[in-house]
Amino acid sequence: MKIVRDYQFVADGDKGATVAIGNFDGVHAGHQAVIRLARDAMPDAPLGVLTFEPHPREYFAPDAPPFRLMNAEARATRLKKLGVDVLYELNFNTQLAELTPEGFARNVISNGLGLRHVVVGADFCFGKGRAGTVEHLKDFGEDMGFGVTVADLVTAPSGAVSSTAIRSALSEGDPRRAAEMLGHWHRIEGPVIGGEQRGRELGYPTANMSIDGLHPPKFGVYAVLIDVLDGPFAGSYHGAASIGVRPMFGENHANLETFIFDFTGDLYGATVSVALIEFLRPEEKFDSLDALITQMDADCARARAILTTA
Repeated sequence: MKIVRDYQFVADGDKGATVAIGNFDGVHAGHQAVIRLARDAMPDAPLGVLTFEPHPREYFAPDAPPFRLMNAEARATRLKKLGVDVLYELNFNTQLAELTPEGFARNVISNGLGLRHVVVGADFCFGKGRAGTVEHLKDFGEDMGFGVTVADLVTAPSGAVSSTAIRSALSEGDPRRAAEMLGHWHRIEGPVIGGEQRGRELGYPTANMSIDGLHPPKFGVYAVLIDVLDGPFAGSYHGAASIGVRPMFGENHANLETFIFDFTGDLYGATVSVALIEFLRPEEKFDSLDALITQMDADCARARAILTTA
């Protein structure tokens, strides 16, 4: 999958795609439906996704609490798995933010990227002040020579599919409900970073990862599936993970610590993707390290049983 970041400097070979447009945070079932429509609209054209980095919400409210379901790298990984040929991950800056709806259609979609067909959700808005609607987009498409398809909103048994609803499910410690709307397990992806080695001292060495910039799931212990994406230990594993501030050891910055079952090796610097399968229990402060270890033994036994059917 090729990534294009500037709509003003696009090679001719990267033009002529049929493209799904949106932020694609989580790449949930609704996003996937939009991508399928883009593929079906012009099967002979390259399949693309047009999105933005940073997320416009981060650009306009940089001090707001973290809300993203996935970082840019995890989003790219998921889109590649869906067969996307070109990811137009445009740099969202003042110049782009100031474009009127017509300016966005003309400068970005038509002249810049040279798109043949675009697919958007029914609630899609674009341009300065989010003033452009799907009806505006259709009109611009007729004038500028690109096709437009509007996708219906998608529902799941639990209700309408949206990034907001998925965040709510994760906040409540319900990764299975989140997965129902996502169409895949919710994953946290990133490099393994150095920790304080406490897990190793307790007999449970962990792969530590940052959750900075991401919407934090409910703090606690989860049964997880792990994919090591690169390096000598690349592969798929089972494990148990803790998300939170580790109250047993004072005040700490929130992170993700994953214990991989039956694994020996050094993962520092490797890119790892951790899928949340089931919430086991909240974070706790135990009376002793022995009590903590006893609970960790029980957590891992329960996680192993759950993951045999995941």
